[in-house]
Amino acid sequence: MGFLLYIGLILYSLSAMWLAVFTTSFGVLLFIYMRKRRTVPILPEVNATALPAVTIQLPIYNEVSVVTRLIDACMKLDYPADKLHIQILDDSTDETSEQIEVRIAEWRLKSTVKIEHIQRIDRQGYKAGALAYGMMLVQTPYVAIFDADFIPSEDFLQKTMPYFVDDSGLGLVQTRWGHLNESYNWLTRAQALSIDGHFAIEQVARNRGNLPMSMNGTGGIWRVVAIDDAGGWSDKTLTEDLDLSYRALMKGWHFLYLVDIAVPGELPVQVQAYKLQQARWATGSTECLIQHVPALMRTDTLTWGKKLMGVMHLSQYAVQPLILLLFLLTPILLITDMFAQVPDLRFLAIIGIIPPFVIALAQYELHADWRKRLLYFPVQFMVAAAIVLNNSYAVLQAVVNQYETGQKAEFKRTPKFSVQTQGQIWTTSRYALKADWLTIGEFLLGLYALWGVFVALDHFPALVPYMGSYAISLIVFALWNWIESAQVNRDLS
Repeated sequence: MGFLLYIGLILYSLSAMWLAVFTTSFGVLLFIYMRKRRTVPILPEVNATALPAVTIQLPIYNEVSVVTRLIDACMKLDYPADKLHIQILDDSTDETSEQIEVRIAEWRLKSTVKIEHIQRIDRQGYKAGALAYGMMLVQTPYVAIFDADFIPSEDFLQKTMPYFVDDSGLGLVQTRWGHLNESYNWLTRAQALSIDGHFAIEQVARNRGNLPMSMNGTGGIWRVVAIDDAGGWSDKTLTEDLDLSYRALMKGWHFLYLVDIAVPGELPVQVQAYKLQQARWATGSTECLIQHVPALMRTDTLTWGKKLMGVMHLSQYAVQPLILLLFLLTPILLITDMFAQVPDLRFLAIIGIIPPFVIALAQYELHADWRKRLLYFPVQFMVAAAIVLNNSYAVLQAVVNQYETGQKAEFKRTPKFSVQTQGQIWTTSRYALKADWLTIGEFLLGLYALWGVFVALDHFPALVPYMGSYAISLIVFALWNWIESAQVNRDLS
């Protein structure tokens, strides 16, 4: 028993040190951002006749609630009609396909923009497979990609394409995610805070600091030769955007991030839908970490500092099991009096302020009502803490699949409901999800954390807020999911 406790102590200490390194990387990004925040890219002046042709690719799978507005937004793009081509890459198995056909017919009566409805015989490779299939039919030097729940503004191409004309080494232009429904409920408010921190601070710092960054799946434009040079779209991971980005970076292509151009999208309004999205991102990013770190370490296109920041970037979900391990071991080390042998971790509390500060700074930079938005920060903190089991399971599953089974993870789409305002009903949609079995684990972990509160009271009162925050977060998150699941059962019955 004593040997196991010492193993736990070592694991605790190593996990804490790695988390310190990971969190410090956000401090590096924050430092770069403060130095480079006013270094804004200047849109090159390009004559309309010099604008290059571009294909808009729209990967679709059972998106009956949102596909019409997406098609409409793309057909309204302010760009020369003879230089715009729209591909609807439709893998749907429901009435979405018929809805697409109707909308295309309507637009062909009033527009000369070329629009195609492309369907495959199967869904092999999921989104990556659809994009790769569409690439075989692309005849333009550039492709822009929008997920089904995003809506580009009319001037999107006018504000992005000139950068490619001015820079032959530019492989990707990525724009910021906006939000269509951030005020819908507390969950969407929490997500908006997290996403804004990533897009308003982290991505800006990575790009302007010449650090590895990636496409964010949607709202991005690729140079076709960069895609081809990197080996094309691949379905070896669930995050095909992250995978292609790192392969292109290691080939020497550079990217541009435009924080001032926002493409709003729909945030998951349901707890289970959010968990599904996070699990997919956690799985895919871990797959990319495993596949790309060896090549990243060998590449001569990046300095060692940039390689390290690239590893931190790819590890954004891989640290979740370490966070879970620290949480699980804390009460055990406390009750066995082993916690006294843990190295001084006060530095973790100090640098732990950095991620919340990044979120707060993002709200200040993006929104005039930033003070009001930060009132939802406790919800963001709760969701971030409660999602740890869901994400850790996805990470560990990805590791097992990569090293043991060799199986590919299934791409499970995040359901969209086209909800933008309060009062709209999503629980009657057939896309609504039921709570998964991990919800039981989250609730039990919440009870474990509650026990940890009493252990901390007896042995180390300073850790009561730490264990208490997990107890509240996990229990509330699980109950929230169960309540929504009951509503779905009721409304669909």
